[in-house]
Amino acid sequence: MSAPRARARRAPRVLVVDDDATMRLLVAEALEPDGIEVEEAADGLEALSRFRAQAFDLVLLDVRMPGTDGFAVCESLRKEPAGADVPIVMLTGLDDVESIRRAYEAGATDFITKPIPWLLLSHRVRYLLRGSRSAAELRRSRERLANAQRLARMGSWHLDFASGEMEVSEELRLLVDLPPAPQVVSLDAFRARVHPDDLPGLEAAALQCRTDGTPLHCDHRVVLADGSERIFQTQAQLAHDADGRPSGLEGTAQDVTDRRRVEEQIRWLAYHDSLTGLGNRRLFRERLDFAVAQAGRTRTPLGVLFLDLDHFKRINDTFGHTQGDRLLQAVADRLVRSVRESDVVARLESPPAISRLGGDEFTVLLTEVADPGDLAKVARRLLEVLQRPISLGGHDVVITGSVGIATWPSDGSDSETLLRNADAAMYHAKERGRNNVQFYDASMNAVALDRLILEAKLRSALERGELEVHYQPKLARGGRRVAGVEALVRWSDPERGSVPPEVFVSIAEETGLIDELGAFVLRRSCLDRVRWSERGLPAVPVAVNLSVQQFRAGGVVDLVQRTLDETGLDARLLELEITESMLLRDEKVVVAALVALRARGVRVAVDDFGTGYSSLSYLRTLPVDALKIDRSFVRDIGEREDEAALAAAIVSMGHALRLRVVAEGVEAARQQALLEAWGCDELQGFLFARPMPADALERWWREREGLPLTAPPPPPAGSRAT
Repeated sequence: MSAPRARARRAPRVLVVDDDATMRLLVAEALEPDGIEVEEAADGLEALSRFRAQAFDLVLLDVRMPGTDGFAVCESLRKEPAGADVPIVMLTGLDDVESIRRAYEAGATDFITKPIPWLLLSHRVRYLLRGSRSAAELRRSRERLANAQRLARMGSWHLDFASGEMEVSEELRLLVDLPPAPQVVSLDAFRARVHPDDLPGLEAAALQCRTDGTPLHCDHRVVLADGSERIFQTQAQLAHDADGRPSGLEGTAQDVTDRRRVEEQIRWLAYHDSLTGLGNRRLFRERLDFAVAQAGRTRTPLGVLFLDLDHFKRINDTFGHTQGDRLLQAVADRLVRSVRESDVVARLESPPAISRLGGDEFTVLLTEVADPGDLAKVARRLLEVLQRPISLGGHDVVITGSVGIATWPSDGSDSETLLRNADAAMYHAKERGRNNVQFYDASMNAVALDRLILEAKLRSALERGELEVHYQPKLARGGRRVAGVEALVRWSDPERGSVPPEVFVSIAEETGLIDELGAFVLRRSCLDRVRWSERGLPAVPVAVNLSVQQFRAGGVVDLVQRTLDETGLDARLLELEITESMLLRDEKVVVAALVALRARGVRVAVDDFGTGYSSLSYLRTLPVDALKIDRSFVRDIGEREDEAALAAAIVSMGHALRLRVVAEGVEAARQQALLEAWGCDELQGFLFARPMPADALERWWREREGLPLTAPPPPPAGSRAT
């Protein structure tokens, strides 16, 4: 901004070209008192040299000079880059018409005849300088306007009512792809560029502006010469003549194609899932709101299907998030094809709305469905197409889903209630074994509410220390000696009483509380095992169950090692129980941690063995010390020969793998006799003892093995339990 101000403050500079030194002196004396700088040149060549060396605001040029005359010098100055707009005044004693004509043809701005009227020379020069400055400012203004229009991809125009002609700026001519022509074009030439479908709207807006002065504002398409289309935003207002009468329209036309595309992309992203291309939660809610309002007017039912993939997190953990995203994309494609190809949907007037709410949750909105059975058909069709194998990372993966259905108006009169109830029905489908369809029932909300209350109570119970650890002994073959104990967490809520472990443990796994719960059970079990050692009880291991969620979260090895260090328990007195299904589903995560733990001396047992379909060759590679036969294989061995044969085979298989075999759920003497006859190493069940608190277990233990009821004095401080 400083440079223009500096030029404005500079004194005007005039170049005087005359072979007469006296004339040059007189001109300088006439101009310099008015603040005008004067530079002199004695001939044409010197004049051109000085003109090229510095900027001049005006040139006073004598016509008759030796060598090159003034006419030729004027023509040369006009060819210079800086000479196109500089005022050139010819000084001549010739006043004939031919000389004047030659002066103007050579490019002169004005001429002054000799003898020069010195009193008027300064006024004449200052007048020409003012005009030159105004012309220069006008040129700069036009250049800035042209640059601004070019940057904004905007052009200006003026339509004259009387002639029907349009005056268009150069930028507008380029934007709408008009052929090279003067600034004035015919209205028809401009109309020909407007898309035929948009022309009536543009002309109607222009007519209204002409009729009542309403400002014109219209978006329309322009078809270029190559057939491509651009989006323009045209604005205009009424122009008036000197008498105030409407004389035309003046306005602008801006190419907003790129902006519109960005706006459309932003809007698309706001309403769609970028991974699958399906509508997102926001779009689904808006469509559902509209459908509910329309259903209220027409009294036609509608249905919401809420689909959640089964065990999707396991696939993500196994194959990685990139493959998990590929799976979601494949699922989305299958859902769209399945719904569109359904014969139920083919009968509907309104197309279905399919959305991804987030994660592995999808929804389908079906309107005008009078028969709920049709909703079930669509849902079952979705589950069928989901079960077809999907290739991920070179592996064929089979995915299943659970679908909940809610209908308007029976299951909710507004979109929020419908979506919530469809979600509740979906969770009910998962509780019913997954891979099935469930319609909403009012009782589901009560179950969901009860589950939320229980979750809050569990959090509070963990904070207040209301949970306890009970222990169930495992007896060595023969039924007398205690070979180990299993830690089992128990919760007695002050209001509800005893809460089943299978209820609150599953809540802990779903809500992330399992880490805190598992750490509590592990620490309490280690402390009790240390105390029993200090009180003289046999050094047998305490078994603690671990959840797959703890392994997936990472840090299990560090947690166990830290707990052992803080409690002082010998690692050989800790046994970790994991389910067979955990090994099969999360092999990489679980096995790596178990290898590290066994290297530290911790024992590992496979719980619920027989329910996961693992093979002998697979078991041989696992870092485990013991197999626990699931109670389902023990329950009927006294009554059914096939069950007895299966249990006996498991015992033999375990021994063949050099593993300890433990049978749980032993409740009858017949079961004990058979298991001991087959060589089962340890037995656990209600036949011997129910789970009990640590103090009660100690008393039972001492009575069972005939140990003194009074504990011996504790060992010296700092000693470890062994």
